[in-house]
Amino acid sequence: MTRPIALITGASRGLGKHGALALAAKGVDLIITYRSQAGEAAEVVAKARALGVQAQALALDVGDSASFAAFADEVSLLLSREWQRSRFDFLVNNAGIGIHASFEQTTGQQFDTLLNIHLKGTFFLTQKLLPLIADGGRILNLSTGLTRFALPGYAAYAAMKGGIEVLSHYLAKELGPRRIAVNVLAPGAIETDFGGGAVRDNPALNDFVASQTALGRAGQPDDIGGVIAALLSPDSSWINAQRIEASGGMFI
Repeated sequence: MTRPIALITGASRGLGKHGALALAAKGVDLIITYRSQAGEAAEVVAKARALGVQAQALALDVGDSASFAAFADEVSLLLSREWQRSRFDFLVNNAGIGIHASFEQTTGQQFDTLLNIHLKGTFFLTQKLLPLIADGGRILNLSTGLTRFALPGYAAYAAMKGGIEVLSHYLAKELGPRRIAVNVLAPGAIETDFGGGAVRDNPALNDFVASQTALGRAGQPDDIGGVIAALLSPDSSWINAQRIEASGGMFI
């Protein structure tokens, strides 16, 4: 039986890495992307292969939309060479960065960087890869709990993720005739190196997050990896056009 193939952006570390390995454990083949951490990406590929699936890594800068056509061609060639297929099944738009700055102090350069990576990148990368996504496939876009609750310093970042959530509704509507389901996963505060590792490495912040979370702790990367795998499983195929928050009950 042919295994499904997932393409996950920014999967050399953090939530993308844990999502990739959770999918591999469920028997999903992988194409992961990285921007500069080729060694870390190779380690993820090796771990995935050790779980019995096929995995490959490709370089991609999601902030450079001019490179997406060439990247799509690279994916097409990889699918043909390694899988003897022309389509993959799941696209996970995960890659991103965090910039913490108050509304008053956010610069135009910071705004444009977040826009290019999170919103423009997701929009046009999905557009370029769409011919390679199998009918009946899935798209999962990563957002943030910060679109529901507000914490000072994340106005620009959360605004981009809010755009992702609206875009996902439109994608679900327009791709419905191809039976491609599109959903949003919104993590809460997770202990990764995202944003400089603040939630993981700052005890005061970690304690604050735990005190505001119903389950009494900050999230772990595997918490989100498991949700990614669950949302792409056959059991979740009827979930469409939804925002699923995985925050442990933060700020409820």
